[in-house]
Amino acid sequence: MPNAPAKIHAKPPFRAEHVGSLIRPRPLYEKRCELEEGKCSVEDLKEVEDDAVKHVVELQRSLGIRSITDGEVKKASFYDGVFEKLEGMVFMPARPLNEFKRYMPHIAMLYAAGLSSDATFYCNGKIKRTKPFYVDEFKALKKVVPPEEVKNIKINMCAPGWWHHRHGSDLSYDVNVYKNDSAYLSIRYILPLPDNSYIYRCLTIEKQLNSFDDLGAAYREEFEELYELGCRNIQLDDPVFAFFCYPPTTSGMKEAGEDPEALLDTYIYSINTCTKNRPKDLHVAVHICRGNYKGLHFCEGGYAPIAEKVFNELDVDSLFLEFDDERSGDFAPLKHVPLNKNVVLGLVTSKTSNLESLDELKKRVHEAATAMETPLRSKEAALNQLCISPQCGFASVWQGNPITEEDQKKKLELIVETAKQVWQDSE
Repeated sequence: MPNAPAKIHAKPPFRAEHVGSLIRPRPLYEKRCELEEGKCSVEDLKEVEDDAVKHVVELQRSLGIRSITDGEVKKASFYDGVFEKLEGMVFMPARPLNEFKRYMPHIAMLYAAGLSSDATFYCNGKIKRTKPFYVDEFKALKKVVPPEEVKNIKINMCAPGWWHHRHGSDLSYDVNVYKNDSAYLSIRYILPLPDNSYIYRCLTIEKQLNSFDDLGAAYREEFEELYELGCRNIQLDDPVFAFFCYPPTTSGMKEAGEDPEALLDTYIYSINTCTKNRPKDLHVAVHICRGNYKGLHFCEGGYAPIAEKVFNELDVDSLFLEFDDERSGDFAPLKHVPLNKNVVLGLVTSKTSNLESLDELKKRVHEAATAMETPLRSKEAALNQLCISPQCGFASVWQGNPITEEDQKKKLELIVETAKQVWQDSE
């Protein structure tokens, strides 16, 4: 993809964004509680879910949010909707915890809680998409937005690496089906320019097929069907990349005999094999998350350890990055963002009800733009690559974060107002 300056904002990402999930409206929350207690069936949820979709769409439109999602209200968790629908994947309701990678922060939390097993997926056959992931959800959204806004609907999907990182290369799949993860070789190099600056480049050479090639093909088929229906805005939600910014995790990988750099390359590849050859007008973003379970995070650390590689090598159009508190690090890694990618700054926390200051948000946007300045990019050009959003979704699981719908509304209103005051093209 050419390293030309990013052009926005008549199409996604918009200046005022949100990650995707929203607090479940009270009727749906209560019905979900009934489901958990065995007082109703999944079928009983459908009408309440449909009403919830209409509710959250109207909320977004009334606030001036243009990337419309269904709030992920039909999911129990952000990763629902992909792996359970794939041929070659089997659901395991209680896999022994010693078959999970303890160095992953959320797995360590399960150990600390005294659990002995957890639900997961295992690949026992060739991966194939035999049914759609979110086609029905997209069709439902099309019915409740004006025709001219269909192109702005955003579909959230769990990134492909989520299934794999919990068990690693040795326990994620049957080795009689997929031999290993060594599917490619990455050659990174610097291209010098006459003004003594440089452009970062990467050459990827595919060597053999692996599980991520088949999984990527399944995602591409989903992208294609959604595109044919009018979808132009897809976001992959990925908590895995941030784990490589967390020293206890990378140290644990090394102690377990894993090569963190090779594993990071694998997860970059897993994204790129999904996004390759996509239509030029299909916007694909990746949200790099540090975990969001009922307001709890899984890890901390700035993006510096992965910024140069991940920001440059991911074949996506936009990066949703978390910068809502000190555990997120500073803006310095943004200097590695290439000219042809947008960055959505997650400056507003979705984890607590504390409302940020408008003036402080505007200040931080400009600080981020300053951090992006290079000999090839002015602060003004950097500012044009930026947008603003919450750092994560408001409800990555159906129970949601410890905030109210009114808190959520105030935060989204603040984001829209900040965008209006920072960028003239945010209307």
